[in-house]
Amino acid sequence: MSNDILRRNNVHVEGNIERPETIVFAHGFGSDQTAWRGVKPAFESSYRLVLFDNAGAGQAAPLSYSPAKYRSLQGYALDLLEIANTLNLRNAIFVGHSVSAMIGLLSSISAHDVFSKLILIGASPRYLNDAGYCGGFSKQDLESLYTQMTDGYLQWASGFSKLAMANHHNPDLAASFSKSLSALRPDTALQVAKSIFESDFRSILPQVNREVLLIRSQTDTVVPEEVSIYLNQHIRNSRLVTVDAEGHFPHMSAPQEIIKAIREFIK
Repeated sequence: MSNDILRRNNVHVEGNIERPETIVFAHGFGSDQTAWRGVKPAFESSYRLVLFDNAGAGQAAPLSYSPAKYRSLQGYALDLLEIANTLNLRNAIFVGHSVSAMIGLLSSISAHDVFSKLILIGASPRYLNDAGYCGGFSKQDLESLYTQMTDGYLQWASGFSKLAMANHHNPDLAASFSKSLSALRPDTALQVAKSIFESDFRSILPQVNREVLLIRSQTDTVVPEEVSIYLNQHIRNSRLVTVDAEGHFPHMSAPQEIIKAIREFIK
């Protein structure tokens, strides 16, 4: 059964596998574990590294994605905890990008001994604007996004990749993200997008009882600065760091900045 779980999510254990200290890297929507290739080499001599693909993404087992299970991000949190239990992870360091930031928070609340510290890159508890809260998207924005995904998925993926990645001086970055985003089944991508953009996890933030580092780029078209400030204000023992990077994927566009921020937090 344990091997089935590891195969299901394409789990890889790398780095110094003899070390008890472990870092878990979790990717965001539209990417997979290869998104960490610029960051993980800095830690592979001193830490055991765990990387995996979320259901429906990358090389995760194609049949592992269930619309019913993953209608809520709780489904992904259950997967993460199954992986952690299978590998007997205790007091690991969690590094999660975008949607996986909330997945990590959910997991840490459900099982207090799995993660000792959480590093969240481009995190948002709610993307939809609300009274007194700027999430960055209106209902009209989301309806337009869903329509574009339905009417011409590959065209949408190309455009969204350029918008989210930014760094227009380096088009290879957007092209790489577009390739992984385009590899998703369009119907799965739409369902995942809805589960992300329509989620609201503001109520769980006071329950987080681990040290948290919040990392944001100087400019991020997906997550406004107000969201990062909101998280910092509502998560105890959290620290907010803005790195010298642009776009929603600083771990891909400016890996050295992310490495520096992580090292300063966990040393």
